[in-house]
Amino acid sequence: IVVEVGGKRLEVSLPSSLGMTLARTGLAAGAKPKRRAAKKSGPTASGDTLASPMQGTIVKIAVEEGQEVKEGDLVVVLEAMKMEQPLNAHKSGTVQGLSAAVGASVTSGAAICEIKD
Repeated sequence: IVVEVGGKRLEVSLPSSLGMTLARTGLAAGAKPKRRAAKKSGPTASGDTLASPMQGTIVKIAVEEGQEVKEGDLVVVLEAMKMEQPLNAHKSGTVQGLSAAVGASVTSGAAICEIKD
């Protein structure tokens, strides 16, 4: 069976004892399963705004209001599902409207700050 996980296709081998279950559903006969559109998180940056790509908790803030950053510089670190996710500047400029605070929870798509030219 070929499955898609996170945009990557993987081939999975199942035990032969599951063959009857697949035959009943029509998958073993070559019927194509319905495909659902993959849910993609919103863009992390659009225009000047740096937004959170996922729901999480801010564990580190690496910049200050008014600080100059270059593209790729670390801005904040989010923790989601016990994993840390760095959010980097998507362009060079000055940090403005920094609304992040350590320990604060953010939702997917929430604005972290703006980076102005």
